[in-house]
Amino acid sequence: MPRHVAIIMDGNGRWARQRGLPRLRGHEAGTENIRRVIRAFAQRDVRYLTLYAFSTENWRRPASEVSGLMRILRRVIERETQTLHREGVRLRHLGRLDELSPALQKAVWRAIELTKDNTSITVSVAFNYGGRAEILDAVKRLVGDGLSPDQLDEPAFSQFLYTNGLPDPDLIVRTAGEMRLSNFLIWQAAYAEYYSTATLWPDFDESEVDRALQAYAQRQRRFGGLT
Repeated sequence: MPRHVAIIMDGNGRWARQRGLPRLRGHEAGTENIRRVIRAFAQRDVRYLTLYAFSTENWRRPASEVSGLMRILRRVIERETQTLHREGVRLRHLGRLDELSPALQKAVWRAIELTKDNTSITVSVAFNYGGRAEILDAVKRLVGDGLSPDQLDEPAFSQFLYTNGLPDPDLIVRTAGEMRLSNFLIWQAAYAEYYSTATLWPDFDESEVDRALQAYAQRQRRFGGLT
């Protein structure tokens, strides 16, 4: 069983298009699926789950879609946080929070603070996240802290990443049949196993969770060595 699963949630727009609905309706359906997926992984003893919700490149989408996504995120936080808290979920944010609206920033920080002591499963939401941006921000912070080159190794560098304190992902799942990493956890995913499914994210249910975990269980993880 993987300790940490990360998911690139793809296919909301296609899900809506197949039903003759606006793209934002697909995003709403995708967010409505999140609680179900969190529960499924928690019940299967996965300790860490990271969800790729909005990338630094997604700002290039039409302004109406971006503003709609921001409204959906705030609504989901306000609607779901108390339920997730009761279920023992610890919430984290990965990404550049200061580029979001003050109201959305406050909602995110409230959720993080409320759930910080929970121990059932840690769910990190990568929102306004980019793997390259994360590495650049880490370099800026370590330079600002005055670290010299001889003080740097992989564990030291990892402490400056958004994911500090989280284990690297064992399994990365991408829905909607795509095979790209899309700038997601590019440092942390060095030895992750990958699993792609044609299922669109709003339809990714418990049976899909089990298929992904079964596929992972059949892999041999060598980390560059020999068995």
